[in-house]
Amino acid sequence: MAVTKAAIVREKGGPFRIEEIQVEVPRLDEVAVRIVGTGLCHTDLLARDQVLPPGAPAVLGHEGSGVVTAVGAAVTSVAVGDRVVLAPMSCGRCRGCHSGHPMHCSSFLGVNLMGSRRDGSTAYRDAAGGELRGHFFGQSSFSTQAVVNERSVVRIPDDCADVPLELLGPMGCGLQTGAGTVLNSLKPSAGSSIVVLGAGAVGLAAVMAAGIVSAGRIIAVDLHDSRLELARELGATHTFRADSDSLVEDILALTGQGADFAVDAVGLPQTVRTAVAVLGIGGTAAVVGSAGAGQEASLGISQLFGRTVKGVVEGDCVPALLIPELIRLHRAGRFPFDKLIRTYGFDDIEQAVKDAEDGRTVKPVLVV
Repeated sequence: MAVTKAAIVREKGGPFRIEEIQVEVPRLDEVAVRIVGTGLCHTDLLARDQVLPPGAPAVLGHEGSGVVTAVGAAVTSVAVGDRVVLAPMSCGRCRGCHSGHPMHCSSFLGVNLMGSRRDGSTAYRDAAGGELRGHFFGQSSFSTQAVVNERSVVRIPDDCADVPLELLGPMGCGLQTGAGTVLNSLKPSAGSSIVVLGAGAVGLAAVMAAGIVSAGRIIAVDLHDSRLELARELGATHTFRADSDSLVEDILALTGQGADFAVDAVGLPQTVRTAVAVLGIGGTAAVVGSAGAGQEASLGISQLFGRTVKGVVEGDCVPALLIPELIRLHRAGRFPFDKLIRTYGFDDIEQAVKDAEDGRTVKPVLVV
């Protein structure tokens, strides 16, 4: 067991407490990673509040980046000293995994949200030896050391060595979700129109990706004027306040007969309805945000004629392929994700949470 420290949530609603913990050495198919940076995601807060599993006590965090410190005997894709980004776990055996869609793995919930490895064990224990729920999205990066399955590790290419490692963790969730939804799932053609509901990290990644494929009208919608301003800086051609009474009518008027695509990066019933309402005939809406289990959205049946609504998990990407591509696009100045990020010390996690909940920070990153 290695002794390290982690931010532990011990009861519903937090807070995150920095404690000394013990972490197992990696098994045959696992990798030990020294975390240097980790993003704070809305999903972490849903899990803190027990809207999502795994419950408490737990080590959460699922946007980690760091350096490999040890590998199991069966690991072949990375070596000690490699710079890596951590991504969600997948089983590698189901139809989704075999067909190149590991983020649609049939075991996704079990291997990412239940707080344990596939065999029910956990690599994390507190100072007294009590088991901690871990392996959150394959990692639990709110720890200065994580033990992850090889399938959750993405090696950063050598030609990207100049990109700050501590900023890359969000590539493994929020950024790949937004960008992957556009690049892999919707695949808009040049000149098409796309509406992005929610200008957080996921939505702004979608905005940047829409710019990469040369979409014609890129429309961002949010409640915060500062985020709409940032959306324009990142490539949005038009922005609207989400609380406008004429939002749908204004978008339909702007696009003529409705948008070709819509991305709901919020995941509330009203945003799902809006994503469908702004589409033209032949349009597709991707629902990628989630406000937690139990949410339901009603749609008029006639709204669905000639339109497609799809749910997309983690950008329907292969992280080992998309993440290096996004890093290279960043180096080329075409995916400036760093403009979303504000860094905090690891011990300042509660301040990062507050700033995220208040809307002051788009993507907090804890630097270890």
